[in-house]
Amino acid sequence: MRKSSSISAALLRALARLLTWFGNEPIRAYRPEAYYMRGPGPAWRAKHGEG
Repeated sequence: MRKSSSISAALLRALARLLTWFGNEPIRAYRPEAYYMRGPGPAWRAKHGEG
């Protein structure tokens, strides 16, 4: 019986650590505008003489 309670205590500690780790991680929502190009930037414009 003692072995069972020590295993469950260890599992509870591991679960608490895991939940704490998840709680510290920021939730990142998918933002498509962060992944798509919006056209040529200032370096390209300077190189090609546009703008």
